[in-house]
Amino acid sequence: MPLRSDWAIGREGFTFDTVLSLLKYTVFDPKKTLPLYLAALYTTKGREIAAQQPQALKWLKTFIALGVTNRVKTFLDEGVANNWKNDKYNWNTEIVVVTGGSDGIGAIIVKMLAEKGIKVAILDIQEPKFPCTSCSHSIRPPNVQYFHCDLANPAAIKTTAASVQKHIGHPTILINNAGFARGKSILDTTETDLKLTFQINAISHYQLAQAYLPEMVKNDHGMIVTVASLAAYVTAPNLVDYASSKAAALVFHEGLQSELVSIYNAPKVRAVLCCQGYTNTALFAGFDKGDGFMSYMLDPATVAERIVKAVLAGRSEHIILPRGSALMTGVRGWPTWMQVGLRKDLKKLMAQWSGRQVAQPSEADSAQPRKAEAESAPTGEESVFEEIEAAK
Repeated sequence: MPLRSDWAIGREGFTFDTVLSLLKYTVFDPKKTLPLYLAALYTTKGREIAAQQPQALKWLKTFIALGVTNRVKTFLDEGVANNWKNDKYNWNTEIVVVTGGSDGIGAIIVKMLAEKGIKVAILDIQEPKFPCTSCSHSIRPPNVQYFHCDLANPAAIKTTAASVQKHIGHPTILINNAGFARGKSILDTTETDLKLTFQINAISHYQLAQAYLPEMVKNDHGMIVTVASLAAYVTAPNLVDYASSKAAALVFHEGLQSELVSIYNAPKVRAVLCCQGYTNTALFAGFDKGDGFMSYMLDPATVAERIVKAVLAGRSEHIILPRGSALMTGVRGWPTWMQVGLRKDLKKLMAQWSGRQVAQPSEADSAQPRKAEAESAPTGEESVFEEIEAAK
């Protein structure tokens, strides 16, 4: 699955992002607009056209100003996010860990990296649905290995992290991709649902960073990718626990990016954040598909490819997909009536949700003590008889 050109039409077809791309590479590109403006000023034919079309010349100057402003913004964004320092990656020696890499977005990330010859370790509760080392499949690419890991179990994370280091070395890139959702309302959400959602979507990020970040800091080289969600910025009914956990993952990324410089003195260790909208994976089957232009279903390969490009660039980055959804990042700054109205209207998003639920061993383990406790607890009737007997 080769990486596609930035000029390629999206897998989702003609969308608002397509329009944004066309504008970015044409009228908002100073390399294309500035020569036209100079021609209008300093060539005979250019001055003639400018005299006939003065309004067009005004628009051209506006496009140049907007294009230059965007270039300056991008320059500052990249410079500050990467602490004005460059780093080199040797893809023959780098080791990438991908959580949730057996299926969905994670599986595509693994395949794209593996095709580049990069060594990849998959941490997942499910065995991959594609050939890899340590899997039961007959064909096993030597650069992809699978490690069974229950991300809902902190002890399992610690053990598996050590196993990865022992068998293939210290990972230099960690992609926290695994996700979990129940799709319940606040009152229907159980304590177990909450623990699983936050553990897999946010807390495991801390635990894996604690396992792999020290070596990255020591060498001032490495990268941690946080796959969050647009839900981190705006929640919806029946999605509150998921959105809350993704907001926690977002803040983890922001704090990590700050601490890498201010506390650990590791300015070359990169932090990448990906906040994607609804993606066509089994986890969010039945989610509202939108209008197909402004709001639409992302192909998982689109998200995976964007993450892989960020990894290969070796630069910190804040990815928003679709790009036209960047407006959602500022929802909390909107007037209250707009914020509340938007969230109420988003009830339709989860109306037909039927996302896949992967069996979690930790969930079964936690259910056993509760079952035993429930069986041993006296009923109301038994308690009354015990009090009568005691009174005698």
